[in-house]
Amino acid sequence: MAQRETWATRVGFILAAIGSAVGLGNLWQFPFKTATNGGAAFVVFYLAAVFLIGFPAMLSEFVLGRRTKRNAIDAFGRLGSGPWRIAGALAVVTGFWILSYYNVVGGWVLRYILGSVNGAYFANPGEYFAAVSAGPGAVLAQAVFLAIVVGIVALGIEDGIEKATKVMVPSIVILMVALAIWVATLPGSGEGYAFFLSPDLSTMIENAGTIIPFAVGQAFFTLSLGMAIMITYSSYVGRDDNLILDGGSVVITNTLVGILAGLVVFPILLTIGAGADITTDTGGAGALFVATAAGFGSVPFGRLFGVVFFGVVFIAALSSAISLLEVTVSYANDNYDVPRPMLSIAIGVALFLLGVPSAWDTAWLTWFDNIAYQALLPLSVLLTVLFVGWVIGRESVEELLSGAEGYATFGTVWLWTIRLVVVGGVLLTLALGINELFLVEDAAFFAPF
Repeated sequence: MAQRETWATRVGFILAAIGSAVGLGNLWQFPFKTATNGGAAFVVFYLAAVFLIGFPAMLSEFVLGRRTKRNAIDAFGRLGSGPWRIAGALAVVTGFWILSYYNVVGGWVLRYILGSVNGAYFANPGEYFAAVSAGPGAVLAQAVFLAIVVGIVALGIEDGIEKATKVMVPSIVILMVALAIWVATLPGSGEGYAFFLSPDLSTMIENAGTIIPFAVGQAFFTLSLGMAIMITYSSYVGRDDNLILDGGSVVITNTLVGILAGLVVFPILLTIGAGADITTDTGGAGALFVATAAGFGSVPFGRLFGVVFFGVVFIAALSSAISLLEVTVSYANDNYDVPRPMLSIAIGVALFLLGVPSAWDTAWLTWFDNIAYQALLPLSVLLTVLFVGWVIGRESVEELLSGAEGYATFGTVWLWTIRLVVVGGVLLTLALGINELFLVEDAAFFAPF
């Protein structure tokens, strides 16, 4: 069995965790889910979910990883009885499932960078998206993006993932701030800010049942929860690291980047005449690819800002895809005496094959995404918090407080928050998600068939 690696620095771990969280969840899914779920009303539910459910759940995953120094499946197995390994397996499968279509969107981003350089999408953004989002070209772009991800993960934790994220994460933040400043100068940008930042109480009340599962699912997706990522990354962490402060850094930075994404995207959409397209349900295309591309085609220096924007999206997508691939590679690396590069390539091939339907037809990508948001993610998080809160209980608090002296009261509050608030919130989210998937008219699960 190959020797297990560790992070070279604590900053490397924090930036890698932030890089995982700050991905397409913020720059693709967040604007799309906001646009199609009530605007600012969705943002309110999302922020509540991040801090009341997401942060405590993230600490649960940190505890599991560092306590065992193992991948997700073996972490559950070491701390619980054999059947609990199923919870770890579900998390690994969820991450694998998501990455299969995530790579497809990464391929779209690559083609939009080229489209910004030569202005290919300016004349007809909808037509351009239709051309690049499905079919043989999308399959090839998916393969190129996946090859980049595999190459970085094959280099290892310190030489590959840590070095890459130390460059990518600061780049994302700096470029997003610059874009937000530029967007603020556009005439009429206030309309976009109002849609994004001014919640309508009646919308929140009337549509809570529909909005909540997507808001909580977005919190899980954007914080990389339920995919075994944070269990895997924290398994490379030293015992003297303060997991509470590290988790807080990840959550706050990730949330700020999500807000920055909204401050960039919605003024562009609603001030350049693209507002009618933001609710187009094409796997996220209406909010990012079609409408935003139309915006860049209508402003001075649109090509330059298009390259910068989609360049940021590419960096963010890459940082998250790296973490998703590392989950499966970590399990194989812990259990089989096979070199990391060979494992990375083999798993990459399997991901490519699973992603072909999503690359061939965006209806399948939407189907994969709905299954992840409404079933796999909440179920995976539910099993994790039940295990941490009720099975290992006080042992989890002991691990959380290692390296966090003076936080004893926080540890107790966190444990009961996990046991009651998080478990209850995730159960409600899962029930609502299952209803949307299977029980309502035009249920999402049956849409592509």
